[in-house]
Parts: sequence; structure tokens; C-alpha cells
Amino acid sequence: MQSSTVDSKSQIAIASEQEAAEHHEHPDLRMIGVYVFLLADSMTFLGFFSALLIYRAIIPVWPPEGTPELELLIPILNTSILVASSFVMHRGQTALKNNDIKGLQTWFAITAVMGALFLSGQAYEYFHAEFGLTTNLFASCFYVLTGFHGLHVMTGVLLILSVLWRSREEGHYTSGSHFGVEAAEIYWHFVDVIWLVLFVLVYVIN
Repeated sequence: MQSSTVDSKSQIAIASEQEAAEHHEHPDLRMIGVYVFLLADSMTFLGFFSALLIYRAIIPVWPPEGTPELELLIPILNTSILVASSFVMHRGQTALKNNDIKGLQTWFAITAVMGALFLSGQAYEYFHAEFGLTTNLFASCFYVLTGFHGLHVMTGVLLILSVLWRSREEGHYTSGSHFGVEAAEIYWHFVDVIWLVLFVLVYVIN
């Protein structure tokens, strides 16, 4: 029974090495697909950001009169958490390159917690906001932009949890075969960059 288990693990390792060799010789079309998806997704955010800037340019008073001033403490904390989480997540991929699965699991788990903290901070901000979705145009832009980004953060957390779940299977991720890990990290960095732009446009220069 033990011999059968060892053989199975050896087969997984061999398959992973073969897959890594193939990816080294030929571009990984899955990664190209990830980049194409992120490019398309960035166009959606670009549309939202463009709309916000156009409203800001053509409306005489922006934000409209009577709009409560946004609190900056929670958004600044959220920004710090999200930026730091990208570095934490990268430590996980670095660990995987050394075939340190425990390190990958540890750093990715911390990243997932940080993502959950970001979402908690956003939920707190929503519950304590002094305006609603339909209060005025600025309020609508605020909720659409931050809410759409929050959805991306939630998706990123789910991707990280998926990586953690799959990493439980020995040999599923190796230093040469780690598409899931790399795709999750690239997506997370994308979400991070989008938030920095959003933070400046919505909170800093509103």
C-alpha cells in the first residue's frame, strides 16, 4: 500500500516536471489568457474612471453641495493593507520556487486574511457613510467604483483560498508547475494597482 502511494507521488512529480518542460519550450497560453482578461477588465475600470473625471470637469461644484466629506482613516488603512498584501503574497511564490509548500501556504493564508480585513474595512465604511447610493452623482460613483473593486478583492480572496485548497495535494504545485499560484498573484497585483488609482481619484482629489 505504501509502495503504491510512493509510486503515485512519483508519477505526479514526473508529470509536473514534464509540464514545466513544455511550458519552458512554449508560451503558456493560460497565462496569455489571464493577461488578456485583465486587459479587458482594466477597460471597464478605465470607463468608470473616465466617467468620474468627466463629471468632475463639467459639473461646476464637485462633489455636489451637501455631500459629506469622506473620512480618510479607513481608506488609508485599507490602502496600507492592500499594498502590503502584494509583498506578502510575493513571498509565497518565492517560497514555492524553492519548493517550500508550507511557506506558500503560510504567506497565501496571510494574504487572504489581509484581503478579508480590507473588505471588512470597506463594509465598515459603507455602514457609517452619511450618504446613500442615490444621494447624488458623486455618491453613485463612489459606491459603483468601490463596490466593483470590492467584488474584485473578494474574487481574489477566493482564488487564494482555491490555491490553498489545491496545495494540500502533494505535488500539485512545484517550482516548475505553478500556473494557479502565478495567476492568483498577477490578479492580486492588478487589484492592488487599480485600488491605488481609485484611492487617488475618489479620496484624494475629489
